[in-house]
Amino acid sequence: MLSDTEMTVVVMGLGYIGLPTAAVIARTGARVLGVDVTQRVVDTINSGRIHIEEVDLDGLVSGVVARGTLRASMTVEPADVFVIAVPTPFDDSHAPDITYVLNAATTIAPVLKTGDTIILESTSPVGTTEKVRDLIATLRPDLRVPGRTGEQADIAIAYCPERVLPGRILVELIDNDRVIGGITPRCARKALTFYRRFVRGACVTTTARAAEMTKLTENAFRDVNIAFANELSLIADTMGVDVWEVIRLANRHPRVNILQPGPGVGGHCIAVDPWFLVHAAPDQTPLIRTAREVNDGKTEHVIAQVAAMIDAQPGAAVACLGLAFKANIDDFRESPAMKVAKAVAERFGERVRIVEPYAATLPPAFDGTGATLIDVDTAIETCPIMVVLVDHDVFRSIPLEERVTKTVLDTRGIWTDQPRRAPGDALRLAG
Repeated sequence: MLSDTEMTVVVMGLGYIGLPTAAVIARTGARVLGVDVTQRVVDTINSGRIHIEEVDLDGLVSGVVARGTLRASMTVEPADVFVIAVPTPFDDSHAPDITYVLNAATTIAPVLKTGDTIILESTSPVGTTEKVRDLIATLRPDLRVPGRTGEQADIAIAYCPERVLPGRILVELIDNDRVIGGITPRCARKALTFYRRFVRGACVTTTARAAEMTKLTENAFRDVNIAFANELSLIADTMGVDVWEVIRLANRHPRVNILQPGPGVGGHCIAVDPWFLVHAAPDQTPLIRTAREVNDGKTEHVIAQVAAMIDAQPGAAVACLGLAFKANIDDFRESPAMKVAKAVAERFGERVRIVEPYAATLPPAFDGTGATLIDVDTAIETCPIMVVLVDHDVFRSIPLEERVTKTVLDTRGIWTDQPRRAPGDALRLAG
């Protein structure tokens, strides 16, 4: 078995998962090459800097780059292990798109050699790892691929989904349990040996298909439970009840644990992955589909609420607090906060002010709307209307005396002391 310093690893994709994964592996002493399609990303990493926001990632990347165990390139090179960590979006009809995964497999195929291991980490529809296997078999007929030959295969192919929380990625990459699914048991064992080099959590082996569905199941479970909370918030709003108090009290029951409502569901996982199950088995997934529709509908409901608040105060400026899909990160993927702020900006233009402490400029989606990016203090001074879309710590720190005169829509429940004027008023409602 290769020692850590002898092992070479290629990580395909240097985004929110790929870069932290590459850095953690490089910290073990393995020589890691990160491959990305964007020259700016490659140059940034090779200078020891990072292009994403993640706790403690800057120091780790700087250190492993300085030691020479991590470097980046737009060109793949031979290695012992290839980790694919690229996006898997869906199209307008919610059908999964695995083009990036197959492109990554196509890219590494020419440099594969006997003994190599390919691990797909991208969240993928069930059967994607087998498609990677079949593509490699077509591109490299000289290699015996697992599951397509009665003899021992020349390479190993496995699936091991990431299951980390933004803001805790470096910790959870190491401490969380990993589900490792092989095309064959031999493939799973080989991938297991690789992950044991840097994972402290339990590593459990299974089939590739079971591992793929496990990842989708985890995120669909979260989506369904968030949908229940969001539906409760709609009911509570109609009845003039504080949903945050109701949930807090209901959760005192020993067998009840209701999640928190919000303006919708965002991120590349929970807002996307359930559709992979719906697309694969549309007749068997009415609950999962409905949860997706409830959570997407919640965003539209919040947009309507904000519009009503602004219409009620002609000329007043509104501060939309936050664009990220969750607190204290700079990830805007599938963010309901982004969707709300963009819709409001398109309708009300210059009256809309955006506060996003994790952005130096407004995203291109706001070009031409007239909306401006301001800091939180300016928002407090100039905006009579405040809409909490993300529970960033800096927003939590605003005391009651600085917002008591504001008209507030708190979709995250961070200002529990905000006074309510009457049932149904848009004050500290969950939406």
